[in-house]
Amino acid sequence: MPYRFPEPRTEPKAPPRTAYLVASGDLRPAANVAGWPLQQQLEKAVTAALGDLGWTVVRAHEPEPEKGHGFIDSQRRGLEAFRTIPPEAPLVVAEAVWQYSHHVLAGLRTHRGPILTVANFDGSWPGLVGLLGLNAGLTKMGRDYSTLWSVDFTDDFFLDGLREWTGTGRITHDASHVRALPDLPPSEERDLGVALAEQLLADKAIVGVFDEGCMGMYNAIIDDELLNPLGIYKERLSQSALYAEMLRVPDDEADAARAWLESAGMRFETGTDEATELTDRQVREQLKMYVAALRIADDFGLDAVGIQYQQGLKDLAPASDLAEGLLNNVDRPPVTSRDGARVLYDGAPLPHFNEADEGVAVDALVTNRIWSAMGLDPATTLHDVRWGERYGDDFVWVWEISGSVPPSHLTGGYAGAVSMRQDPVYFPAGGGTIQGVSKPGEIVWSRLYLADGELHLDLGRATVVELPAEETARRSAATNPEWPIAHVVLHGIGRDQFMARHKANHAQLAYAPDGATADAALTAKAALFERLGVNVHLCGDVAL
Repeated sequence: MPYRFPEPRTEPKAPPRTAYLVASGDLRPAANVAGWPLQQQLEKAVTAALGDLGWTVVRAHEPEPEKGHGFIDSQRRGLEAFRTIPPEAPLVVAEAVWQYSHHVLAGLRTHRGPILTVANFDGSWPGLVGLLGLNAGLTKMGRDYSTLWSVDFTDDFFLDGLREWTGTGRITHDASHVRALPDLPPSEERDLGVALAEQLLADKAIVGVFDEGCMGMYNAIIDDELLNPLGIYKERLSQSALYAEMLRVPDDEADAARAWLESAGMRFETGTDEATELTDRQVREQLKMYVAALRIADDFGLDAVGIQYQQGLKDLAPASDLAEGLLNNVDRPPVTSRDGARVLYDGAPLPHFNEADEGVAVDALVTNRIWSAMGLDPATTLHDVRWGERYGDDFVWVWEISGSVPPSHLTGGYAGAVSMRQDPVYFPAGGGTIQGVSKPGEIVWSRLYLADGELHLDLGRATVVELPAEETARRSAATNPEWPIAHVVLHGIGRDQFMARHKANHAQLAYAPDGATADAALTAKAALFERLGVNVHLCGDVAL
């Protein structure tokens, strides 16, 4: 009987001066439908700009009217789209929304032509966040790419970059703000960082991961072979176990946690419509998740924990953000062990890494130990790098995350926090945030990421500034008003420098009481990561 060989495949040829365009989207249909109009505007602007340079744009996958959008919305759809693209052709990945990188990962990994990632510099949808996540994934896989962003696609920065890419297949960005960590002179901070690193290497630590690979974040997965040499090991947990533990938490225990929060000054904006409002039932379920996460962490002796939430749990339970923010805070509702004999993680955060981002896991764990050893508030926040505009003399970033900010980072603490219903587009089962305005102060920001098969840390200083109430309200309304917001001014780093360099959709921050203390904490952190063998890069104006 003859074998059935596959038909020989002929690779399509790329026409001259032609770029192919793809758009990776969300896995959640409602999010794709909602973001499609802005995506169309982005693609029209990019197509027009390329047209002015004498180039033709071919969309590699047709919109699907029955779905209400034209995004690549699954890995399979991505494979199908890339079969039509000549492997040598210039390729544009245009992003106006959050996107799941694994939808296009296979095609980008084997594509041989120049790749350009593009986003609109707009806060109304998280296109910039999606762009940075995609760029970080390309960096992790070692795939060369160029990247651009623009408010209206008519500015010189964008047009000059596009002209360079069409002429050479690459874009060179200004990276003069980045330098390798120099030899650190003897100091108490250097000695502290080294001592804490050696303690971690000797005693080791465990981070619990409730399902890896959240929202297509290929960049957020660190293989054990790279993680274990840091002294950090994963406890792989299932979100089904978290839900099962939630079912064991009695109503009165969750209600007691809410009473504690309300007595501390936190407000809950509740209603009765489960589909569109935050309800008392949703809050109760969120606080059951908080209790359940602490008990499972205690069961496994975890030093940090990360809940994926978005896939799976989003269809089963309210949002994890309330639980996550509380876990990161020192002062929070007490939860006892199963036998009632101990208060779990008493007087200390259980560092939580949002969306199971393992770069944040390492960073949060290390930051917690340094800040604790220095007698500082060890609470950490992971933020999306969402958007920004100039205000006065400064470029002020809008950093936001979906509600999981520790209340100690907010103006007024718990009294400045209000829980608001998450957007049904992303959170069909509801749940509330920890919304508020991040307090003004000095911070250390950082990001651990993968490049060239090694771990790297970008590290810098910034100031969270206070803006007038009307400006805060405008920026919040332009993005996600139910989410907490931080007004961040980076030290010595321009908008385009940061966008070109940052290898993640997330940035980590921790507060210090003043600039000198922040510099000292940064020095200790740099020394710790250097001792662990991580490549440390100082970004912007940093005083060691």
